[in-house]
Amino acid sequence: MRPLPLPARLLRKVRGYGGKVGRLIRSLHAAQAWPEDGWADSRLTAAEARVYRGMDPRDREHACRVARHLLRDRPDADPELVAAALLHDCGKSIRPYRVLERVLIGLVPNRLSRALPLGPLAVRAYHPELGAELLARAGARPRVARLVARHHHPGGDPDAALLHHYDDLE
Repeated sequence: MRPLPLPARLLRKVRGYGGKVGRLIRSLHAAQAWPEDGWADSRLTAAEARVYRGMDPRDREHACRVARHLLRDRPDADPELVAAALLHDCGKSIRPYRVLERVLIGLVPNRLSRALPLGPLAVRAYHPELGAELLARAGARPRVARLVARHHHPGGDPDAALLHHYDDLE
């Protein structure tokens, strides 16, 4: 993907933070989450669905919104990319967050959490790699695990860049 001009990048960042604030508000109580689990299960292998069901309901709801937005704009998206969208935050299930941690962690930029990888910050910072490892051990499709690992740092992979884009919008 070609870099966007500065005004477009700033607008994208503002929209992304607006989405994050909305997600943060919705994330205060797990009972307020309404993930589309049946819809998600139909796009995952049995091994991937087990990992998906182990995620916090708030993260599953977010994952469904990311996948839905991806499919809205790209209805012919590769099924493995859709599966990665549904599983991109599965590494966070390694250590569930308390409500206050969820709020505070959401306010810390990812680069800072990598610089100070302590407790819940470490999970936030390294959840892509943790998720990929979890998926590999569970028997997920290798490409799905690779996309999950790269969803914050696409490194020239166009599908990982798309996943990063839609995760940022949500």
